[in-house]
Amino acid sequence: MNHGVFEMLQGNHSTTGLVIKALGPGYGWTVWTHGSEPAFTIVPNFLLTGILATLIGLVMIFWSLRCIHRPGGPSIFLLLGVTSFLVGGGMAQVLLFTLNWAAATRIRSSLRFWCWLFPAPVGRVLGKLWPWALAGAAVFFLAALEIAVVGYGPHVPVQMELLGKLLWRLALAIVLSLLLSFLCGFAHDAAARRTDAASLQHGTIQVGKLPL
Repeated sequence: MNHGVFEMLQGNHSTTGLVIKALGPGYGWTVWTHGSEPAFTIVPNFLLTGILATLIGLVMIFWSLRCIHRPGGPSIFLLLGVTSFLVGGGMAQVLLFTLNWAAATRIRSSLRFWCWLFPAPVGRVLGKLWPWALAGAAVFFLAALEIAVVGYGPHVPVQMELLGKLLWRLALAIVLSLLLSFLCGFAHDAAARRTDAASLQHGTIQVGKLPL
């Protein structure tokens, strides 16, 4: 969505080709000459590209919150992500929405492997960490976005080489935190499955309450 907003700000005029810069010239608040936020678009107009990228970003948020767990939900999410890429939503997001799609395809899958992989004590500990890992990924993402757009880093002078290295490290931190949140999420579900199975064995819950 941030690509879309910056693209709309460039006005109703033609793009320069398939690969564009979401951050156009003349933005006085950015001090990093490389903070151009490159994007790919098949729509030859900055304003229309920005509108489409922003709207599809909103739809992706809604779909992630309300519909991705439904049958076919992950496939539609992937389709939205690809569409976002094609209309100026940015290039770096391709890795992120692909990882999220891959994890979403396992929502209705069996937890036997994860129950085997994580012994009960380990699963309980890891299961409590998934919100923190996900929050970490969000913080790293926002930090990378701020640096990429504005060009300022904490205790880092405005130097191209230093900021470039910092961005790559933040990108790695985002991916690792996201993968860790997936891993801990599966551990959480495996621990919940054990709890439900134990309750069922002792007759404290109904069979229909056991999750698939």
